[in-house]
Amino acid sequence: MGNYLLINTVKPEGIENRKAYLVGGGIASLAAAAHLIMYGHMDGKNITILEKTGSLGGSLDGGGNAKDGYIIRGGREMEEHFECCWDLFAKIPSLNDPARSVLDEFRELNVYDPNESAVRVMHLCGKDAKLETLGLDKDSIKALRKLLLATEESLGRKTVKEYFNPSFFRTNMWCFWRSMFAFEDWHSVAEMKRYMERFMHLMPGMPKLKGILFSRYNQYESFILPLKKWLEERHVNFIFDAQVEDLNIDITGNKKTVKAIYLKRSGKDEEIVTTEKDLVFVTNGSMTENSTLGSMHQAPVLNREEGACWKLWKNIAKKHPDFGKPDVFCGDIDKTKWESFTVTCTDSPIADYLAKLTGRDPFSGRVVTGGIITFKDSNWYMSVTCSRQPHFSNQPKNVLVLWAYGLFPDRVGNLVKKKMSDCTGEELMTELLCHMGLKSQTQEILKTVNVIPCMMPYITSQFMPRVKGDRPAVVPKGSTNLAFLGQFTEIEGDCVFTVEYSVRSALTAVCTLLQLERPVPEIYPAKYDIRVLVTAMKTMYPDGQLPASKILKKFTQGTSFEDLI
Repeated sequence: MGNYLLINTVKPEGIENRKAYLVGGGIASLAAAAHLIMYGHMDGKNITILEKTGSLGGSLDGGGNAKDGYIIRGGREMEEHFECCWDLFAKIPSLNDPARSVLDEFRELNVYDPNESAVRVMHLCGKDAKLETLGLDKDSIKALRKLLLATEESLGRKTVKEYFNPSFFRTNMWCFWRSMFAFEDWHSVAEMKRYMERFMHLMPGMPKLKGILFSRYNQYESFILPLKKWLEERHVNFIFDAQVEDLNIDITGNKKTVKAIYLKRSGKDEEIVTTEKDLVFVTNGSMTENSTLGSMHQAPVLNREEGACWKLWKNIAKKHPDFGKPDVFCGDIDKTKWESFTVTCTDSPIADYLAKLTGRDPFSGRVVTGGIITFKDSNWYMSVTCSRQPHFSNQPKNVLVLWAYGLFPDRVGNLVKKKMSDCTGEELMTELLCHMGLKSQTQEILKTVNVIPCMMPYITSQFMPRVKGDRPAVVPKGSTNLAFLGQFTEIEGDCVFTVEYSVRSALTAVCTLLQLERPVPEIYPAKYDIRVLVTAMKTMYPDGQLPASKILKKFTQGTSFEDLI
């Protein structure tokens, strides 16, 4: 989207008499509320957000204190070309300085302190594996080229394992890929294709996580709190303990109109009557629904009950095929779950270890590990990271917060002979310290840490193999007032498991339902940029040279394309 299209939208006729109801309090709903005000000219008092828990932010969470322990279920990696996300946060004032935007401070931080991994992969109990290339063989390169050219329709529900030869899963690229994006070999190869295309410009930096951007604090404080404050100042209504269970949708021919919202509020049944002019936005599905916490001496219990947001989507989906197929994503918890744990370290030897490992002072306020460190030979396929400290604004100066996760919670540990899912915080930390090369200091370090495990049944449900129609369109065909938001909508060409996807769904919903002239910013077209394509192809080859590069250089010598080859 060029500057020519960055127009101030015309106020929709009658907008002052319309209301909007947003089901779910995650980033998608918050972004939609902001877009309704910014571009739809809707009065904030006419916007209501219905959230079944007592807090906002959804997957962008973070909380706790040094005494009881901090908790972050996870964090989404970010990059420069999140066009919708940065369009939004360029307009949201910083909590530190209202004269500057969230984006202003975020970009300034990442320019001043760019991310680069100090040690990306470790093995053999604390040794740097020194994986500096993608380590691809000829068959894997050929398969990746073929995947780039394939259509999603031709790939269907094929999994990553069904697509690639066994040799691919021994490459450095797969090690980087699955730990960075939380991909499993039973996930959708069509989704992997989207990631390849969407983030192709980041491929050269994959071994060192260059180009990845991180906030000053956890993402709840860095993004959710300033956005919440902005909405509150505009009198948006937040209703908590409100569990939406179903919608009354009138379907006449191709026309679909929400007539009522059915919910439980504080245990009592309620009904919100809506008209065709009102707007209803539903975040269908959730990555972090039914998350459970453990403690130092207790493992988290896997909650296999059907989550409220999944029940809602199933109830809606029964009414028409255009509303998607939730069972595709939530029907196999053993393929969508994994476990993370947050480590609060107080006056701990961990600080000295990180300083020695990274060559960086972990208390400096700058990049520490530079993203995750993956333990290649971990049975749980564990990774750990120490983000910029403090990671919480209320974090004391002698405290560090680490976050770790394992992709295979049903496997028995290398040192701790238990399934990861059955381990207490103390046992998780014992296994982690072994892989970090600190086994001999385990008892000393355990006295200085508080570990809170978190089991998430649906955390990678958005990656399950799917085909067209499994995810509903943001605005289904014929919808007059209903839109879907979040990770389980269909946005052609963009990647789930990102903040950008949620914000893009929100902007698309608002612009479509209100028929605004302002278009949604284009998804960064990396795959159509010959410079990006050539650089990515070079990265795939061990010697950094394209096949027949000598011939190509001969033809381009003395031309404007000489430097490209």
